[in-house]
Amino acid sequence: MSPRRRKAEDVDVFAALVRVMLRRGPAELTLRAIAAEAGVTAGALVHRFGSKRALLHAHARHAAATSDIGFGAPDARAGSPLQAVRAVTAVHARLAESPRAALRNLAYLQNDLADPVLRRHLLRLKRATRARYEQLLADAVSARELRADTDVQALARMIEVTLDGSFLAWTLYREGSAAKRLRDDLEATLRPYLRGVKQKRLRR
Repeated sequence: MSPRRRKAEDVDVFAALVRVMLRRGPAELTLRAIAAEAGVTAGALVHRFGSKRALLHAHARHAAATSDIGFGAPDARAGSPLQAVRAVTAVHARLAESPRAALRNLAYLQNDLADPVLRRHLLRLKRATRARYEQLLADAVSARELRADTDVQALARMIEVTLDGSFLAWTLYREGSAAKRLRDDLEATLRPYLRGVKQKRLRR
């Protein structure tokens, strides 16, 4: 029998926290459940973070600084900049593996927006994410995946709105999987900017 792990790194605790959050809503989230998931005691988490609220703040601060919300940092090994953009849908889809899971995550979003500290870190995360989209899109232009006249700042904002809106729409319509809905909606947003795609001129 292997010895019980005495200490988990903060990143391990944050990953355990997110796994529990995917299964339990805000009212059911407890330090005991998080500790069990991380393989430590609830007392150890209290000693390290002070309280459940402080743990949530620490996780939000870590996510804002690293862009790792609990699934690992964004993978830089994608085959191309545009593939890296498309891979973002997988993260959103993990938050909506079922309608109940999506609703739980919307409940956590409500908490984030209501708590000034959590909202501040969420805003930092969203800004960092948009900046990453802008860099990936600029790289995609350089790699001739996107048209040379692409406004990468405007398209980055459109991608952000598309993914957030697609997630929310799926919680209402619940048609097919969230993963497919996200992929299809993102592709529709990207399509006009892809090289080789002829643009239809509007008749006046």
